[in-house]
Amino acid sequence: MASPRPVPAKRDYSLFEAELSGAVMNFALLKRLLRWMRPYRATFFLSAGLILVASILQILLPIVISMVGIDYVIGGERDTPAPDLGMIALTDWLAATLDIPLLAAACCLYAALQLGWAVTVHAHRMTLVASVIKGLRDLRRDLFAHLETRPYSFYDGVAVGRVMTRVTNDVEALYELLRGLGALVGEFAPFLVALAIMFSVSVELTLILLAALPLLAMATFYFRRATRTLFRQVRLTLSALNQNMQENLAGLQVVHLSRREDYNHKRYTAINERNLGAETRSMRLETAYGAFTDSMASMAIGAVLWFGGGAVIQEQITLGGMVLFTQFISMLFHPIVVLGEQFNVLFRAMASGERIFQALDWDERIHEPEHPARLPARLRGAVEFRGLTFGYDPALPVLHNVSLAITPGEKLAIVGPTGSGKSTLVKLLGRFYDFEDERIFLDGMDLNRIESRELRRRIGVVLQDFHIFSGTVHDNIALGDPSIDRGRATAAARAVNAHDFVSNLPRGYETKLSERGQNLSQGQRQLLAFARVLAADPEILVLDEATASIDTETELLIQDALRKLSAGRTSIIIAHRLQTIQEADRVVVLDGGRVAEVGSHEELLAARGLYHTLHERQFQEQRPEAG
Repeated sequence: MASPRPVPAKRDYSLFEAELSGAVMNFALLKRLLRWMRPYRATFFLSAGLILVASILQILLPIVISMVGIDYVIGGERDTPAPDLGMIALTDWLAATLDIPLLAAACCLYAALQLGWAVTVHAHRMTLVASVIKGLRDLRRDLFAHLETRPYSFYDGVAVGRVMTRVTNDVEALYELLRGLGALVGEFAPFLVALAIMFSVSVELTLILLAALPLLAMATFYFRRATRTLFRQVRLTLSALNQNMQENLAGLQVVHLSRREDYNHKRYTAINERNLGAETRSMRLETAYGAFTDSMASMAIGAVLWFGGGAVIQEQITLGGMVLFTQFISMLFHPIVVLGEQFNVLFRAMASGERIFQALDWDERIHEPEHPARLPARLRGAVEFRGLTFGYDPALPVLHNVSLAITPGEKLAIVGPTGSGKSTLVKLLGRFYDFEDERIFLDGMDLNRIESRELRRRIGVVLQDFHIFSGTVHDNIALGDPSIDRGRATAAARAVNAHDFVSNLPRGYETKLSERGQNLSQGQRQLLAFARVLAADPEILVLDEATASIDTETELLIQDALRKLSAGRTSIIIAHRLQTIQEADRVVVLDGGRVAEVGSHEELLAARGLYHTLHERQFQEQRPEAG
């Protein structure tokens, strides 16, 4: 016999919750992100080609104004010191071909270039966005699939609100990252060409302008360092807002019943104020940086006019050359300005990327057998627990050496005080947590040798809090199983007494159910839960407090549905209601994670042990007061 497989050590979920630093440019992360862009690389490369074309057209536009319009058409100077990149010859050709004046030809050329630039920039943006959103769609799909397959233990240790932030806000930040990188490529391509042309016009004037670049670089560096801390605070407070909102909306009924609206509003307001403070500080810094860069650009234009004007008078450069400088200043400074503006986007996105890939790399999962056992077409339904000890934290066991055998078709009730391990026992039966090998057996097979998906197909679980998915009544019975057609779903609903109330809904089985099924009563939701399980036709039935919140009016319907549902199936019922317990073949009493008593209802009452105490306490609670 193989030695038992040890249960994995408890995970440190604080690592998932910890705030990541987020390098401004993490090339390893970018390389990994490109994996999701690879299927759309043709569109991505087309976008890159279009931005290069747009960059060339952006350079040609000021050349047409300065070299062609001012120096050649107005000043009559054909041999300018700056390269005209063939624009003068093209203007001559247009004038001769269209038989129009040179000025009109220059205007036509400028209009054509402007139109071409607008079209290529638009095409670049559309192709870039198309490839990015498709890649991120695939990433979000893979992230959702990965998070959906994490075990219960993961969500026991990680707040759902923070997980939701990774799927929504963090993926959206990656969109801003990829779009921002595309914008930077479009800015720096004309920057290099413009710098080369400026040197050809006037080395001295170009060096004067380049002297301002270190100041811009220093300002950008300071801006990056200052925003790193601020935007981390923004993200933390935003994540806290999402978590607080999720908790409050999920427990809205409790909020109303306990009259916590004012208290919760104060807590939310406090978190919101912290977020506002961080956002305000970051906005002030961005505004100051923007004002500084705008001032630098204005000062640069003044320097060009001062030094360039003197050079024009001394005929060292042409008037068109000086005008070209003033137009190229934006191409020289704007990339650095955009880079500064993009630092906050890049920082947020890199940190978001790290969080997303941390989630994707979180390898915690339920152990699956390398060679899973093949189950027969129909299980007998024999269940056995052998010396089962388990704790969500291995150092704090919840169950202690539990041994119990359930025969096929038996109806077993499990009772016990709160915290005695009742729900834990049935969660392990569904393999929602890992446990040692050879501790739970199904028809003699070690449960850990059965693939979890195949196992859960054979076990039907009805919880007290029956979850309603968005969709129709039929959708919530079939749960996407193509084998459960309308006839099978209707037959299941009719068998468990749910058909009558479903038929009275506005559109019957096609009625859209509201969020969490709020347009149904608690009893109706439970009947729908029974119909869902009966339609799936599992061999083993687990009812975890499934009748604890049923109103008296539907008690008979519920009990009749339970009899039909449990007929021919091994049934494990965690129950509080006397009627359900009395109809069980045997009752197991848990106390402190240990089996305290086992026997029939009558036997346990006669033993006058813990079960008798629990029974008497419940009987007294249900006994009507003397009038």
